[in-house]
Amino acid sequence: MARQTILLTLANVLIPVAILVFATGFFPYKPFMPGLAVFEEPGWEDTFDWKEQPTPQFDKLVFMVVDALRSDFVYGEESGMKFVQSQIRDGTAIPFTAHATSPTITMPRVKAMTTGSIPSFLDVILNFAESDTSSTLAAQDTWLAQLKAKDGGKLVMYGDDTWLKLFPDFFARADGTSSFFVSDFTEVDNNVTRHVPNELLNSDWNAMILHYLGLDHIGHKAGPKSPNMIPKQIEMDGMVEQIYTAIENEDHLENTLFVLCGDHGMNDGGNHGGSAPGETSPALVFMSPKIKKITEFMDRESPAKPKGEFEYYKKIEQSDIAPTLAGLMGFPIPRNNLGVFIEEFLYFWDDGIDRIQILLRNAKQIKTIVEATYPSLSFADEVKEIDCEKTLTSGEHLACKWQKVVQAMSTVATLHPQMRVDFLYSFLRDAQNTMSSTASNYDVSRLFLGTFLAFVSFGLTFLTLPKLRPISSTAIFYALTLLLYGILMFASSYVEEEHNFWYWATSGWFFYLFICESRKEWFPKFIFHPAIMLLLLHRIIRRWNQTGQKYAGAPDIVHSALFQGSNSIILWCLVGATYMDIMVRLSRHIARSISSLDDGKGKDPVDFESTDINGFIGTIAVLPLTATAFVFKLAFTARDAPELTHGINEGLLQWVGELSLVGVAQMVFSGILLVASWQVLAEWWRSKARKREQGNGDLAVALFDLLALFLVTQTKAENIPLFLLFRSQLFFLTLLDLTPTATTLTTLLLTQTSFFALGNSNAISSISLSNSYNGVSTYNLPLVALLLFASNWAGPIYFSSAGVLLLGSHGRAQRFVAKEELDARDWIAAEREHLEKLVTKESEGRERRKEGSGAWRQHLGLLTLGVSSGLVAVMGACSVLREHLFVWTVFSPKFLYAGAWGTFFHLGISGAWGMVLWGAGKL
Repeated sequence: MARQTILLTLANVLIPVAILVFATGFFPYKPFMPGLAVFEEPGWEDTFDWKEQPTPQFDKLVFMVVDALRSDFVYGEESGMKFVQSQIRDGTAIPFTAHATSPTITMPRVKAMTTGSIPSFLDVILNFAESDTSSTLAAQDTWLAQLKAKDGGKLVMYGDDTWLKLFPDFFARADGTSSFFVSDFTEVDNNVTRHVPNELLNSDWNAMILHYLGLDHIGHKAGPKSPNMIPKQIEMDGMVEQIYTAIENEDHLENTLFVLCGDHGMNDGGNHGGSAPGETSPALVFMSPKIKKITEFMDRESPAKPKGEFEYYKKIEQSDIAPTLAGLMGFPIPRNNLGVFIEEFLYFWDDGIDRIQILLRNAKQIKTIVEATYPSLSFADEVKEIDCEKTLTSGEHLACKWQKVVQAMSTVATLHPQMRVDFLYSFLRDAQNTMSSTASNYDVSRLFLGTFLAFVSFGLTFLTLPKLRPISSTAIFYALTLLLYGILMFASSYVEEEHNFWYWATSGWFFYLFICESRKEWFPKFIFHPAIMLLLLHRIIRRWNQTGQKYAGAPDIVHSALFQGSNSIILWCLVGATYMDIMVRLSRHIARSISSLDDGKGKDPVDFESTDINGFIGTIAVLPLTATAFVFKLAFTARDAPELTHGINEGLLQWVGELSLVGVAQMVFSGILLVASWQVLAEWWRSKARKREQGNGDLAVALFDLLALFLVTQTKAENIPLFLLFRSQLFFLTLLDLTPTATTLTTLLLTQTSFFALGNSNAISSISLSNSYNGVSTYNLPLVALLLFASNWAGPIYFSSAGVLLLGSHGRAQRFVAKEELDARDWIAAEREHLEKLVTKESEGRERRKEGSGAWRQHLGLLTLGVSSGLVAVMGACSVLREHLFVWTVFSPKFLYAGAWGTFFHLGISGAWGMVLWGAGKL
């Protein structure tokens, strides 16, 4: 036994090590050229009469980022940004849809806009670690560094403190706000706006960065259709008007370029991080009175209709911002840039030589990156003979494109300037596409080592499971589940729709249980067989939320007429029933703990009069806690998704609307901790007073029900009724005669299905931040991370804990739900009879401990086997398919999720918390 414990411990230690090793090989920082770029002669001086550089058109910049500003929020017919639309019609604004590459998260998008390069996917992780400073751009060339390096260069910044982390000591004046405090829609933006009037009167800065967060927070909380969305757009439009009016009227702002843009968009759920059209299509608008010079023949229709999904006007790459600002403001293009100067702005310069020079500097800057990528190919500035008729590699294709540029610029070429511009753009765009899609500099040795360590963990775990070796149908089902899951990880479409695999596997398992346990029963009993009831509940649960990619917008229960409009009262009846169910269970725990204390004092616990009193005390004790939790959820929803509170009494909504959400949530969490402390103390006192070697498992069940209350508090209102269905599933599971292996397999299947049933997927954009700040008044990374994990993994945490209780020894776990359904008086009588039959000999106690330890070790071992085999499959898929088109949009997010499942969930919940529950079950 000791050997098996050591092997299992080592296998679990290897899981986070394997994930870390693989991640360092899969998500390395891309190399960059350090230092600031300087102006150099563009070459071919004998061909043209080059000037030093084209005359800059602007000397000041206002760069206003509205987080998650999707293109239709500005350009669509329902947009609240009417002033911006009027400027487009007047010709003083040029609109674009910027293409934000995945991952559509703030930090990598800011990097793309400021450097012109393609950030590392690892920035997804660093983006959530707000205190991280390892991802600084202090040593990289950006347009901020170039502006700061100019004579008198001074930068100011107000808004998202991601800028302060990326650009430490860059700003003469700054005031940052946390980008993750998503409960705040107003103060987070007011903190930016209050600085703007004074800064518009100052003349000492040459760049002012503003980053507003409120619109993004509204999206995370209630989605793009939230009633708060249009008012926020109107507010942002008012700020644009205020800034633009100052540019028109203040002399020191006469040559100011105003850029309004989003760092990314959002999907229909209000989230972002993936590659859906809504997430990758932020708005981008350049504004200035001077722009009217070049917009005479441009499309000025506004509002407009999209050409494609969220594609308004011309679509450009987000990285194109950096070289465009460089050309317009007269500083060198950042050295690591892969962006292309936006063609519309070339017409600020009447001289064709100026236009060519701007593009030629851009082309030569990108050529240095191409040369570093393809060192064996020639990109010389002289005419050479190159065979461009054969089948070409990507590098050879770019070499041919560059040779055409060289020939167009040679002294013998007599081409119109516009043709030279066309040749330059042809090279620039092909180079941009090629270099942007070039695979990351993977450390293949680390990829293989990480996968190998995960495989070693799998092998060590298998050695600890001797009971699996005799072949059984349950073991075969378990093995087939892991095998099929591993195979499916190598197909991008199956990764995106992974929920279907778990839904069908769970249905198959429940049907198998029905076949196995109904052989000796008569047909009329089949209808009410526990496995049949599990299948019916499972069918409802899987239809609750549509998820994945292909059918994400398909009809489901949450978005049906059942909960919409005046029918939302049905939702709140179900929510209330869920809280009521938890309250009844908790009140019984309190009553039993009081009875246990009386028993410890020598009193008869089956005193019916005292039982009634204890039950009354238990109800009085937990009623305020569950009622407060319900009120918090109602107040939370009324503010963030008021469309789900239609039909609720207006007076009640007005009352809850005045409550402090932070204070009420803190009351709920404090109450849960208080009740948990009381239960632990009461159980300890009972064990000490009666000197019993092993308890009846009530403490574990009490902790489980308190956990359920916490998880419900961390769940969106529309998903809370699912926990009533989960509890029903748990009840029917206790009526089945499940072996330990079958219990573990059931736990594995239900943790996965409940994750997807709550609306999650393998896309980063499905991560919900809406409940990450319950009870938190300021940004606190450990607390926010805990609440974020609990809110997104609420279902799996619930069933992982339930699995430990189902695994209990001597039938206690199989009886615990049935016990909950008994009247307190009946339960005490039954418990008294049970206690009288217990054998308390020391030898039998040692045997029980040995048996219990073996059951827990096998349970954890089987779960570890599932996690490690899944990691092997995911790591293998990422390694083999690292050149795949969808490596960054499908496989990389899946690896991040697999890492979260393997560390936070398996080690933290299945392992550490499961051990706590298992120990509590023995008190």
